[in-house]
Amino acid sequence: MAYGDKLLELAGDNKDIVALDADLCNSTMSCVIEQNFPDRFFEMSIAEQNMVATAAGMALKGKIPFVNTFAVFLTGRAFDQIRQSVAYPGLNVKLCGSSAGFSDFGDGATHQTVEDIALMRALPNMTVLCPADEIETKAMVAFMAQYKGPVYLRLDRNDTPIILDDSYKFELGKPTVITEGSDVTIFATGRMVSVALKAAESLKANDGITAKVVNIGTIKPLDTKMVQELAKSTGAVVTVEEHNVYGGMGSAIAESLMTSKIPIVPVGVADRFGQSAMTVEDLLVEYGLTDDAVAKAAREVISYK
Repeated sequence: MAYGDKLLELAGDNKDIVALDADLCNSTMSCVIEQNFPDRFFEMSIAEQNMVATAAGMALKGKIPFVNTFAVFLTGRAFDQIRQSVAYPGLNVKLCGSSAGFSDFGDGATHQTVEDIALMRALPNMTVLCPADEIETKAMVAFMAQYKGPVYLRLDRNDTPIILDDSYKFELGKPTVITEGSDVTIFATGRMVSVALKAAESLKANDGITAKVVNIGTIKPLDTKMVQELAKSTGAVVTVEEHNVYGGMGSAIAESLMTSKIPIVPVGVADRFGQSAMTVEDLLVEYGLTDDAVAKAAREVISYK
């Protein structure tokens, strides 16, 4: 709801904001635009390629199109149109991929995506955002509306714990330190920030290890200097993401630290597709995306120091 609520608020203030959807508006929450501003909502049916191409045309005419569908369909089916018609010319199109990661737990691999960050961050001109909670989601949507250029927003389908407070100010590219620590730096994104915080609590209570937990809301562009400083402050790094270990946030962190000698242990999806489950928590356990796994990775990387 956070995404839909903020989009509706912004649309009330800016008549140039329009929403496009691929027959999933009740899931993506773009239905709020259909209900309140029907002349600014465009149902494109299950035709993601056409939807992105149409959004590009709207952007050329001064509109601010928010394109909505499941992340797997948006980044997969419409990749060519995103590349050629949005990223290459740098158009002002906002790509909103909902149900990312394993959050569509019931529908299996065809509806889940663990490769979308890798696809989007590889595109020149593309900004890639992944909020940790509803507060950051709203801040990012507000940023997207005023920012000129293509943006991919990765959204979770399920409720996530509130981590930030109302004083939070989103700054493009800037990591956010959630907790301080001196033994290990844990970089996390999206839902995994809350998992990393649980791991930090466990490490402190059971091992006397203090972990600096850092939220990476912006995956691209990334403030590499700040990443380097945060990593050097502890001398050990763990990355945590609900994404393939290849090409995602962990890869971005590793690229930032490639000239350093700081050890890194990634926690992510070990190059596997998803599957159906009764709950998203079942999938997080199956794919090793738990606080126990993060704590284990922290203990491991500290041993390399």
